[in-house]
Amino acid sequence: MSFSIKPVLTGHKTVLRPFTEADAEVMWEIMEDPEVLRFTYDPSTDLTPERVRSWYGSRATAPDRLDLAVTDPATGEVLGEVVLHEYDPATRSCTFRTLIGPRGRGRGIGTEATRLIVAHGFGELGLHRIELGAYAHNRRALHVYEKVGFRVEGVRREIQRQDGEWTDEVIMSILDREWAALSSTAR
Repeated sequence: MSFSIKPVLTGHKTVLRPFTEADAEVMWEIMEDPEVLRFTYDPSTDLTPERVRSWYGSRATAPDRLDLAVTDPATGEVLGEVVLHEYDPATRSCTFRTLIGPRGRGRGIGTEATRLIVAHGFGELGLHRIELGAYAHNRRALHVYEKVGFRVEGVRREIQRQDGEWTDEVIMSILDREWAALSSTAR
């Protein structure tokens, strides 16, 4: 299994494609969105436009992870990202993460993008298990993950303080056989 092949995955509402350095500017704007900051990044994360440019410029050649831009098929506009990373060859498992900026929300794009990358992970990469962690107060994301077929495994309690409040992290996963069962009933 290798993340060195960066596919283009096409759905009805979105196209997932490899990142280019040119995508860094719009990703910087997305990352500055208050909701993205609240649900995605540790408050101590030090992001700068230069770091973001360097990061997205290197995604197309990163052999250890698959970062794809979530785009609008009609305009090509970058709306966010989906990522498979932290691959463990012994268990054929990896971690999934996503972020969708404000212009991509409320349109079913996050759900479709998640389905496309999970289908690729199981169908093309031969993964056995995909897991994720999401803040418990990120209700929209948790709803999307459950709709796609992820199941709650547990909760890491009060792992971080945000705005003076402790927040939990919900750990979820989906297995290849669960995805296969869901995919066969969706036809």
